[in-house]
Amino acid sequence: MRTQARVVVIGGGAMGVSLIYHLAKRGWSDVMLVEKTELTAGSTWHAAGLCTHFAHNATIMEMRAHSIRMYREGLTAETGLPTGFHASGALRVTRSEERMNEFRHVQGIGDFVGHEFRILTPQQLKEIYPLVELDGIIGAIYEPNDGHVDPRLATNAMATAARNLGAEIVRHNPVLSLGKNAAGEWLVETVKGTIVAEHVVNAAGTWCREIGQMMGLDLPVVPMLHQYVVTAEVPEIVARIRAGEPELPIIRDPEESWYLRQERDGYIVGPYEKTAHPWAVDGIPPAFGMELMPPDLDSIEHIIAMAMERVPALANAGIKTVVNGPITFTPDANPMVGPAFGVPNGWLLTGSSMGVMEGGGAGAFLADWIVDGAPPRDALAIDGRRFGNFADRDYRIDKAVECFGLQFGIHFPYEEREAGRPRRATPAYDQQQAQGAVFGAAYGWERPNWFAKAAAVPDLTFRRPGWFETVASECRNVRDNVGSVDLSAFSKFEVSGPGAADFMASLGSNRPPVRDSRIGLIHALTSRGGVASEFTVTRLAEDRYYLTSAAFAERHDEDLLRSRASAGVTIENLTEKRGILGVMGPKSRDLLQMLTDADLWNVAFPWLTAQQITVAGVPVLALRVSYVGELGWELHADLDRFGDLYRAVSEAGKSFGLAPFGIYAVNAMRLEKGYRGWGADLTTERTPLEAGLEALVRTEGRSFIGREAMLERAASEKSWRMALFSVEDDGISLPFYNHTVWQDDQAVGVVTSGGYGFRTGKPLVLAYLTPKATTAPMHIRVIDRDLAITELKAAPYDPDNLKPRGIEAAVQQIKKVG
Repeated sequence: MRTQARVVVIGGGAMGVSLIYHLAKRGWSDVMLVEKTELTAGSTWHAAGLCTHFAHNATIMEMRAHSIRMYREGLTAETGLPTGFHASGALRVTRSEERMNEFRHVQGIGDFVGHEFRILTPQQLKEIYPLVELDGIIGAIYEPNDGHVDPRLATNAMATAARNLGAEIVRHNPVLSLGKNAAGEWLVETVKGTIVAEHVVNAAGTWCREIGQMMGLDLPVVPMLHQYVVTAEVPEIVARIRAGEPELPIIRDPEESWYLRQERDGYIVGPYEKTAHPWAVDGIPPAFGMELMPPDLDSIEHIIAMAMERVPALANAGIKTVVNGPITFTPDANPMVGPAFGVPNGWLLTGSSMGVMEGGGAGAFLADWIVDGAPPRDALAIDGRRFGNFADRDYRIDKAVECFGLQFGIHFPYEEREAGRPRRATPAYDQQQAQGAVFGAAYGWERPNWFAKAAAVPDLTFRRPGWFETVASECRNVRDNVGSVDLSAFSKFEVSGPGAADFMASLGSNRPPVRDSRIGLIHALTSRGGVASEFTVTRLAEDRYYLTSAAFAERHDEDLLRSRASAGVTIENLTEKRGILGVMGPKSRDLLQMLTDADLWNVAFPWLTAQQITVAGVPVLALRVSYVGELGWELHADLDRFGDLYRAVSEAGKSFGLAPFGIYAVNAMRLEKGYRGWGADLTTERTPLEAGLEALVRTEGRSFIGREAMLERAASEKSWRMALFSVEDDGISLPFYNHTVWQDDQAVGVVTSGGYGFRTGKPLVLAYLTPKATTAPMHIRVIDRDLAITELKAAPYDPDNLKPRGIEAAVQQIKKVG
């Protein structure tokens, strides 16, 4: 066994073995994998092996597609070994019109990234799957390139390929402890000796929490028991085999929560019961390896009965085997892939409830990230840092149970799932509840999405939602009067010390403010030139800066700042110490002037500056900025005084027509200004120049990470371009995200965010256009409706930016005083 390695991967399931294979394929052959018992022990060996392209996120869809390409042909061509892949195709059936809309949306994602999905009528479904009963079925989606694989064969084929490239695999070698030496290298203590490594990857699957604890992490992962039944022979399948018929596609009924696939001359049926069963949440039994739990047919027999009604041939088979074993779930059922928070050169490749389906692609994804220093595609949906310290024991269990029960739930736009909430709330939470707030969760924070005027919350939909008119009134009130919005979920940091100015100057593609109290916007880049983070930067002093960023980026951005900071720079996370109240609208200055002795007029308090003032007796750092395109301030206060501040502004605001507004209104109004949003419009896949942020890029005489890569892409023929579009208004649709942009029946772009501009009276989207796009007419397909789009050369609302500057209000004041 080696005593030194560039990378040590802990865990020999499909994901870990995929990683060492792909690292070796990238030329990092001095890598090794250590496995507690045998390869595939844990959950890989007993997986049903289903492989699908179906996903609600393009990165996850491509990750799954990569797995299928490997299992179907790549590994066998490379090693000569079988993977047991069956290219059966797959079906999902439904009785729900909203489910059909979900199918159409996934089909739209596939259109752009290049994976085929076909929408079927019931009659077409019957042609493909003759054994299905059509009662109540209104349609289906067919995934012709899906299939299933033998998990053990596929994993061992990857292991052979990795060894052939120089990687080492050591079985029966449990990890005893993890530490670091004085040089910052990992010390991986195993039963067979200690390994010194540059990088350590937790790919331990079922045991990932135990390895996480050795790394200093509390991973929000829960093993959940999942059962499937393997039947004896099915006469109808035997007859098909004798007649030379092809293997039946995998079929799923998401409403009834089961999958069914042909297994030789029988079936495998896998139910997902609504009452889920967490297992060993506080630690896996030490001797556990390749064991199974006793069958519990009572908990799934009602689901199997429904499957028998849908596919009567299933009722003709006896039970051969019941498999009941643990699979891991994160709070959102997506895997954790990427850097481990606060652990330099520590990585995660775990938490997948579909480790075989995702393992091949997840290993390739992380290998690229480790080798290149940047993710190959947008990683937000799978980055393990998307969970913070709010994800404690109760939260992870509640969310895992919810995710298991909603394994086949419809993924609506604007969906908010309730389990595990509330977790983080400001002192204004009760006041907002009394105002009718309908809350969403943002990195554990309860944040008002909108304020209901009725007790009932409208149903979720892929069409125009029931809150449409309520949010319209919120936007119009901000335009005409004044509104308040809780922005406390934003991530907040202070950067200080003698090296702070130099550090900020090198942080990203824009220069930091050079004078005290000034505010700027900086985009930190990846080594590939993509947008890693977006920071609003306030210079408090030459050696002290205050940064805010997206709520979901808290751990991501803290890691980025700490990893790039040099000696003499201190990074402090203030997220849970401060609240932020936005006060926006043409009457915002008049309202706040009643509550402060500070002079808020333009000369004393210009746009894009900050001041320490007192509002209603509460000390605040007031930032004169507005993400909604109106005159306004962000009031940053100690969190324990935030309730007092919120109450005082709400009470004083009554005489100015103040009404609270939520994040849905913020999104609508920022689109009217063409403002880009991090995590949607700004990702690691695109540079600031591609995003249309030329005004915020300063390269002259400056050095920063990603500079050359950004400029190289801008000069190439591969550069994309972001634009703001108005959308044909059909009175039914509300564009949101991941709609393909079409031109002459060719996919030429993708929508990254969308909504309705209530102040301008038109639907709007931000979209990236590929180099294939021309000046010909374009349209987007929102579910099943083709809507023409028109590029806007300027923001449709206040294109000269007079309102945030307070110029109109200043003119009115001058007229008033003479």
